[in-house]
Amino acid sequence: MSIAKTNTRAATALAVLGLVLAPAFAQAQGSATAGSAGSAASGGTSASTVGTGGTGSSLATGGAAAGGKTMDRSHVNETGNGGLNGQSKSMAHDGGTFSKSQTKTKVRDGESVESRTKTMSHEPGSKPVKSTTTTGATTGQ
Repeated sequence: MSIAKTNTRAATALAVLGLVLAPAFAQAQGSATAGSAGSAASGGTSASTVGTGGTGSSLATGGAAAGGKTMDRSHVNETGNGGLNGQSKSMAHDGGTFSKSQTKTKVRDGESVESRTKTMSHEPGSKPVKSTTTTGATTGQ
């Protein structure tokens, strides 16, 4: 195994650990945390996204796709009011078969966190399979 693969795996493991532990640390400080994730798969394609945030001005988001032609992108923007908006999209398609996932996360500094994930997969000749997951939390101020 090359050093680059080992470093990539270690970085991925640390990022996942951070996504898991961030809400626990934020709750300990009296902040609100929320997150959502989803994945879709159809035929030989799959797509997944995740987003999580805390009212202490923290937000993490990402996604991945596999099979056929793939696309994934993520970005986080500041709102100008101390908040953050993040979005991740991923999609894979192989002919008429496709899978896609999208997560949007909003952090309102000191107030609330909202996260929504939408997924969809489709194979020609069958109905699309869709799912939406929404979570939210407030500080109660």
